[in-house]
Amino acid sequence: MKYLHAMVRVRDVEASMRFYRDLLGLVETRRMESEKGRFTLIYLAVAPGQPEVEFTHNWDNTESYGGARNFGHLAFAVDNIYETCQRMMDGGVTISRPPRDGHMAFVRSPDDISIELLQAGGSLPPAEPWLSMPNVGSW
Repeated sequence: MKYLHAMVRVRDVEASMRFYRDLLGLVETRRMESEKGRFTLIYLAVAPGQPEVEFTHNWDNTESYGGARNFGHLAFAVDNIYETCQRMMDGGVTISRPPRDGHMAFVRSPDDISIELLQAGGSLPPAEPWLSMPNVGSW
């Protein structure tokens, strides 16, 4: 397993970039904008190739996130997403978002922290029982 990133929701991209990039010294490693989804993702790290902080900016958001809504999730790359999810299910963990696509899943920690699991090295072929498993929680 490899630790990838932590996601933080931001309301003001420029203020956040000034803090994290200009004052803290992180470097922007990549950026993605989704007109359809109306969001921007910005990744920053101490150096390229290091674990990142992902900023998620929802363009139309007017709510104040506060301490409970601004932190999103921890992300880990795993060798086999299906085996990892099965092991977690066998251990009593609820799969909030099953890995139907062979690429991504979400689970929750005992403290209700969202954990994103991503298939290392590209998606696996879609497989049962994950294809027919409904989402059982929010992520």
